[in-house]
This record gives sequence, C-alpha cells and structure tokens, in this order.
Amino acid sequence: MKVAVVKDNAPGERRVALVPETVPRLTQAGLEVLVEQGAGDRAWFPDSAYSEAGASILKTNDLYATADVLLMVTGPSEAQLGKLRQGQTVVGMLSPLTDPELAAQLASRDVTAVSLDGLPRTLSRAQSMDALTSQANVAGYKAALIAAAAYGRFFPLLITAAGTARPAKLLVLGAGVAGLQAIGTARRLGAQVSGYDVRPASKGEVESLGATFIELTSVANAAGEGGYARDLTADERDAQQAELTAHIARHDVVITTAQVPGRRPPLLITEDAVKAMAAGSVIVDMGSSPLGGNVAGSVPGESVVTENGVTIIGAQNLPSTVPTAASSAYSRNISALLLHMTSDGALKIDLSDEIQAGVIVTHDGKVVHPAVAKLLQPQTEGDADVDRPGN
Repeated sequence: MKVAVVKDNAPGERRVALVPETVPRLTQAGLEVLVEQGAGDRAWFPDSAYSEAGASILKTNDLYATADVLLMVTGPSEAQLGKLRQGQTVVGMLSPLTDPELAAQLASRDVTAVSLDGLPRTLSRAQSMDALTSQANVAGYKAALIAAAAYGRFFPLLITAAGTARPAKLLVLGAGVAGLQAIGTARRLGAQVSGYDVRPASKGEVESLGATFIELTSVANAAGEGGYARDLTADERDAQQAELTAHIARHDVVITTAQVPGRRPPLLITEDAVKAMAAGSVIVDMGSSPLGGNVAGSVPGESVVTENGVTIIGAQNLPSTVPTAASSAYSRNISALLLHMTSDGALKIDLSDEIQAGVIVTHDGKVVHPAVAKLLQPQTEGDADVDRPGN
C-alpha cells in the first residue's frame, strides 16, 4: 500500500501530516511512503530528510496518481479534490461536523474519508491517536505566550532597583487540555493564575498546577460525555456570565478555551465584561472561529483593541504557529491510527471496530458517519445515499 504525505494548502497552514522520524515506523509495517515535493518545508522538514528516512519524493500529479492513502492535516482544497480518484482514502482532521458538504463531495467521488476529529477520546487504546489532544496541548502553550507578548507589563513578580513589578493576574476559562497547558505555561512565566471550568472534577487538575480554582455558585455540575462539558441551559449561561463578569474584571489577562465540535462556541465574556476590564488588559480567545467565539467582539485571526483599551486576540489555528512540534505530535497520532487500520500491508475497513466507527466519515460512495449523515439529510434526502456504521 502506498501512503502519501500531502502538502497542506490551507491559508496559514504550516504543519505537515507526517515527519521524517515517523517514516520508518510505516515502512517497517510494509507500507511504501511517498512525499509530495516540499510537503514539510514550512514545518522545517526538508525533502532530503524524508529521503534519508526511506520515503520517495514525488511531484504533485505523480503522487496523486499513484497513492492509495493520502495523509494531510486539514481537509483537501478544491484543487486537491479534483485530483482524487475512486478508491483512494484521505486521512486528516476534516472537521466533518463543521463542513459536512466536504464529506458529501468525498462520498460522491467514492473516496474513503477518515477524520481524526471523530476519535472516541474515552478509549485508552486510542490515546496515541488523539490528534485533538496533541494539538490542543500546542495551542494552550502558544496562547499563553501570545498573551504574554501582548500584555504591556511583566508576567512575573520582579524586584529591581527601579522598583517592584507585581505579577500579572491571569484567568483561564476552560480547564480541558488546552486550558491546563495554558495554565501551566503561564505559571512557568511567573503569572498569578486562576482557572475555571463547569466540570467540578477540573478543580484538582487546576490546583495541581499551582493555580487557584474559581468556583461559581450559579452553575451546577456540567460534565458531559467524551470528556467535553455539556451544553448549559439559557438560564445557566446567563447566571454564569453574570458571576464570571466580576472575576474577569479583577484579572489583567484572560484566556478562553471553550469549543464545541461542529457548533458555535459558548459566549463566556460578554460586552459588559470586556467594558469592566482595565485598560491594557488582554484577552486571548481560543474559541474564536467563523462560527463565533467565547468573547464578544473577537474576530478570528485578528487583534482588536476596544474603546476602553482591552486587546482581544482571536486566536485561530495556534498549532500551525508552532509547526515543528505540532507536526511531530500529529505525525505520531496519524501513524498510530493508520497502523490500527492496516493489516498485512493493506487498509482494512471495519465499521464494527469502535475506533474506526468514530473516524470513518465516508466509504463505498456513502456517508457512513451517523452525525454527519444527519447534518446532510435535509439537503440530500431522496437524492443522496446515506448509510450508518454496520449497515
């Protein structure tokens, strides 16, 4: 089986799906690794490093014409879609819940789509494949650095001949993987850090990093399935925002991390909360996306300064800004998943397998992932073939 590493063409994307270090792991399993010319350049992995690791470097058209499986970070562009042929498999973070139309296009081309976004994160045997976690770690780290760079004062307590600088007071909203990494990084930078999450179990994790956990009385336990928080009711959201506003106003820097796969992120910092912050304060909105953000007034990929002097940073695709580390982690994830789906040097699709049922979006010309099929149903009912795992 020929496995190809594709050059990702999404705007601003610098990661690569497979790094040279991982190539021998695949070749030892009987797979032939092909790499598109320049695929790793933006993550500082030259073609020569892939060649030395045992991969073959091909021009774009030759690669698409000969590959059985295509590895990428994000979904294929329109130009890349046009190069795909029947029977090929695409593996990446395809965001099918956000872009179900891409799934429909891949199904219409009889391309098997495998999306790491859908990996069942509660399975211990799937941890090595968990790209969402590995990339969230990178994003949380970078969010803290961006906050420190944008903040006009020092993060740590400094006692100098010119006077004493108090430590920055930093609040992280959301104590998932990204939030905990942001907390740990901000602590190492010397900030006085607090954290909040609607899941009570997060308290111990926040405090284990040396941060203070903020407890709100207005929201009950909101732990959900699969490691995510459940949706809050409208009343709970209003009560949460009102109580959070007072805490937010006392902090110099706030990092928000709440995201909901395929849906609009919850609003955590209202316009009133932003107005209550002091001039010079910084907010890094990791939930910022075309669907919305955690902060009123945030713009994806841009920094906005409000009338009262608060900088709101719409942090988008932070892992791509740390491309070498992010690519190395993602490479381990995607190779582990690929090898899980491979037997005797060939891809073996088995929708009865819990891991495969979560990640396989299209197969045999059909959308087989139930959640994605449901999103497509209103547009495709009666004229498109939709199936479920196991049928």
